[in-house]
Amino acid sequence: MKKIAANVFILFCFLLLSGCNEADTGQTAVRVGYFPNLTHAQALVIKNSGALENALGEDYRVSWTSFTAGSSEVEALFAGEIDLGYIGPVPAINANVKSNGDVTILANAADAGAVLIKAFDSAVLSVADLDGKTVAIPQIGNTQHLCLLNLLSEYNLAPVSEGGTVEVVAVDNANLQTMFDQGTIDAALVPEPWGTILTATSNIDLLLDYEDIYLEGNYPVALIVVRTEFLEKHPDVVETFLQEHIAATDAVNNDSDASVDAIIKEIENVTGISYDRGTVLSAFSRTNITTLLNTEALKAFAQTSYEQGFISELPGDTLTDTSLLEKLLTKK
Repeated sequence: MKKIAANVFILFCFLLLSGCNEADTGQTAVRVGYFPNLTHAQALVIKNSGALENALGEDYRVSWTSFTAGSSEVEALFAGEIDLGYIGPVPAINANVKSNGDVTILANAADAGAVLIKAFDSAVLSVADLDGKTVAIPQIGNTQHLCLLNLLSEYNLAPVSEGGTVEVVAVDNANLQTMFDQGTIDAALVPEPWGTILTATSNIDLLLDYEDIYLEGNYPVALIVVRTEFLEKHPDVVETFLQEHIAATDAVNNDSDASVDAIIKEIENVTGISYDRGTVLSAFSRTNITTLLNTEALKAFAQTSYEQGFISELPGDTLTDTSLLEKLLTKK
C-alpha cells in the first residue's frame, strides 16, 4: 500500500508540474516553422539572435520547428502544430487552396536563388538540348519544379509525364554529385547553395544563372504564411514578427558578415552541415533577400500548379494579405 501511495503521489506531482508548465504559466505560445536553408535567411538570423523572444517578452513562449519539405510544414499548419512560418511559394499556394483560405501569405522573404546546372562533358549547351535528357529537381511540385516546367515550355519541350521527351526526376540535392558522376542525370535545377557547391567541382558546369531561370529572377522562393485563426487572435504578435522579419532582412542586406555567421551556425545546428563563408556569400549573390512580394509571379505559379493538377482550383482573394507589412514599411 505504501508503494502504491508513493506511485500515486509521484504521478500527482508529475501532473501538477505538467499543468503548471503548459497551462498555468499564462504564456501565449508562438510556434514558428522554417527551413535550415539560405533562402530562409531571416528566420535563421531571428532564431540565432533571440530577437523575437526579446521583442515579445515574458508573456510569450516562442518555439521554432525546422522542416525539410514544404508538404510537411503545410501538414503542421493544418494540424495547428505551428502558427506561422517561412515556406516556399508553391506549398503556400497549396495550403491556401486546400484550407479554403485559412492559410495566408503575409510577406516575401527571398527571390530567385536557383540555377540550372549540367554535366561538364554533356552535349547540352542550351535548354533546347534537354530534349531526350534527364533533369533533376529537388521535389515534385516545388518551386524549382514549376520553374523548370515554365522553362521547358518556352522551348516547346515537355516532361515525359505529359507526353514530352524530358525525363524529370526528384533527387535530394545531397545526392546530385553522385548521380552526375554516374551519368544518370544530364542536368539539374537546384536552389542555392547547391548551385555554388556543385559548380565548384570539376565535372559540373553552370547552364543558366539565376536571372535566366524565370522572370529575370523576380519570383519568390521563400515567403511567410500564417494561420488565419492565429492572425485574428494575435494581430499584435504577427505585427511584432513582421517587424523582426523586416529588421532581419535589413541585417542580411546591410551587415552580411554578422548575418552569415548566424546563418552558418543555425544551419549547422540543425543539419550538421557547416558551409564555407565564401559559399554562402556566393549563394547570396544569386538570391534577393527581400520583403517585397511579386504577386504576379505568385499568380503564375498558381496557374501552373492548377494546370499540373497540384491544386484543384485557383486561389481567391485570401491568398495574400500584405497590408500589415505595408503599414510597417511605411513607418520605417
